[in-house]
Amino acid sequence: MDMVWKVLACIAIGYLIGGFNGAILISRLTKHEDVREKGSGNAGLTNFLRSYGGSSTLLVVLIDLGKCLLACWIATLILPEKRELAVMIAGISVQIGHVFPVYFGFHGGKGVLTSAAVAIMLDWRVFVIAISVFIVLFLLTRYVSLGSMIAMVTFAALTAVFYSDQPFVWGLAVLMALFVIVLHRANISRLLHGTERKTYFHKEKNERAGN
Repeated sequence: MDMVWKVLACIAIGYLIGGFNGAILISRLTKHEDVREKGSGNAGLTNFLRSYGGSSTLLVVLIDLGKCLLACWIATLILPEKRELAVMIAGISVQIGHVFPVYFGFHGGKGVLTSAAVAIMLDWRVFVIAISVFIVLFLLTRYVSLGSMIAMVTFAALTAVFYSDQPFVWGLAVLMALFVIVLHRANISRLLHGTERKTYFHKEKNERAGN
């Protein structure tokens, strides 16, 4: 029974911390706007970068990575004897909190950046390979959505390989990847039809790409 309470604590902490959506917070604090009223309407890093660009995007990265690292670290203190499982439970809870933030009307982002933080906490090998896959695909295509989905599949596959003896751990990794892919279903349709927007680091280029 003690184990059940510990797992529930990891879930609750992860979800509540995950609800602090970086894109919404920074757009409100620095731009006095809501990023969900701009561009695609998504409260994620890509829409923030396209809409605002600049150094404030780095703040979004720090918040969304930091909140997941914090939640996963707390979870490992609660379940030190099952570190990998604790990281995955907290990680998927942060992802759900990020996508459905209780503080912002349950309308958030797509949880890709938070998943990167889970990989950092779980296994550096998984993180390095998955982030490398994302970077290469993004630089080749400029499609954040494509890079994100393939990186998530890589994350899940590598977790299944490295933690094959821990089905709950790699099972949660697979669920995280599937969740991200489902959230990108509109992007998949646009990719197939050749209408997906490309993303650049400069706001002006993003504005031209949207025309």
